[in-house]
Amino acid sequence: MVWVDDSASADGSSIRVAGEAPAGQAYWDGASEMAAQGEAAPAATAPATAGQNEANAAPEPTVPEDKAASLEPPAINGLRISSQSWRRGGLGSKALVTFTLRNDNPYPVKDFELACAFSRRDGSHLTDRTRIVPGLVGMKSRKTFTAVHVGFVNVNASKAKCTLVTANKI
Repeated sequence: MVWVDDSASADGSSIRVAGEAPAGQAYWDGASEMAAQGEAAPAATAPATAGQNEANAAPEPTVPEDKAASLEPPAINGLRISSQSWRRGGLGSKALVTFTLRNDNPYPVKDFELACAFSRRDGSHLTDRTRIVPGLVGMKSRKTFTAVHVGFVNVNASKAKCTLVTANKI
C-alpha cells in the first residue's frame, strides 16, 4: 500500500491518497482514518448495482390536467387601473375610491381584490386597506367603478394609491 501526503486541505489537515484499497475493503472511504483522528465520518455509500438503480429510480413527475390550467398566466396580468381618485365619505373617515379598470385579457374577469395604501401630505405611510370588489369586466374592455368603499382611514390621510392584487377568470 502506498500513501502520498503531498497536499493539504482547507483546514490544514493532510489529504491522503491511496494507491490501492486497504485489505478487506472494496474501496477506501476514509472513514476509518477520520475516526482515528476524532472527526465524524461521513455516511459511506456503497456503489449500487444496475438492478438497484432501476428499483431506486424516482418516477417521472407528471402534471395533472387541473394543474396544467394553472400554468397559464394569472388573470391579473391583463388587468390594470387606468385612472383612480378618492374622496372621503360618511363623517370623513370612510375612503371612497373611484377607478377605471381595463381588461386586456381574452376572457372576462370578476371579483377582483383592490389594495389601497394611504399616506400623509408629506408622503409618510399611514394605513393599508384591501377589499374584494364584486363586478364583471368583459374581455378587451374597461369599466368604471364609482365610490367603492375600501374602508375607514386616518383623518390625516391625504393621498391614496390603489393596486390590483387578484382577480377571478370566468
